[in-house]
Amino acid sequence: MSSEKFSFEETDRTEQKPEEESRPRILLVDDDDVIRAVLKQVLEMNNFTVSTAANVAESIHLIDTESFDVLVSDLHMPGAGDGFTVISAMRHKHPNAITMLFTGYPDLKEAMDAILLQADEILVKPMPVPEMVGLIRERLANRKTKRPTNTERVASILERDAGATIARWLDSVKTDEELARVKLSDEERTGHLPQLLRELVHRLRVPRPLGTKQASAGAVMHGHIRFTQGYSIPMIIEESRILQVSIFNTLQTNLSTVDFSLLLADVMTIADEVDSQLKQTIVSFSASGAAVAA
Repeated sequence: MSSEKFSFEETDRTEQKPEEESRPRILLVDDDDVIRAVLKQVLEMNNFTVSTAANVAESIHLIDTESFDVLVSDLHMPGAGDGFTVISAMRHKHPNAITMLFTGYPDLKEAMDAILLQADEILVKPMPVPEMVGLIRERLANRKTKRPTNTERVASILERDAGATIARWLDSVKTDEELARVKLSDEERTGHLPQLLRELVHRLRVPRPLGTKQASAGAVMHGHIRFTQGYSIPMIIEESRILQVSIFNTLQTNLSTVDFSLLLADVMTIADEVDSQLKQTIVSFSASGAAVAA
């Protein structure tokens, strides 16, 4: 994306500059470093407080941890998700925020207006910055309070229902003939799960690209413990499969409140994280076996 797609004319800055804390807060999302830097500067010169993000993961983290009055996002960005994902997250977390999406394809504007029912404004590039600033101020001046949606992010559901997920897992494990042969107390059998679920919830709240390698302390410890308890690698794999099923059963029981706008991305993240934990558990398990053999 080129910075030529915006017109950076001088805007009216004669009004008195308000205090920083009273300025409307804008989240600006664009993968182009130049556009992001210039737009941030111009918007701040027009008495807005601006936070920036270069991708969907950064955007969702900011949306989850900060409050905003306005979202200005490019529609098309590389990596997992795009402007649709960002706007859905903003609508869920901050329902009263003004949401604006940029598209570089003017011939698609009519279709975009029909599809992006959640967006307050579709901005077609190139657009003069003064016009954009005027639209933001107009939308803020006429903003109406929206009724909060009765939806929850997957991370919140899994955090809230961690106990129920573990209970489902334990029930399934106890009915598995091979796993049940290893005589353990419920605490010994489930001791690793709270940490693994906490790591999963954190991953959902602070997304990173699928396939990213990140150490899981819970998974490593789980591998060591399962070796001492007499498990085999196929048994560990079966436990992990049951964990995914238990997690998805928890989501199934919460379908009436789950935020469907990000459900697909969250499901992919769950599968990626559980598989990553499984690999680290097996590596730790094998290392424990090698140490004993040596």
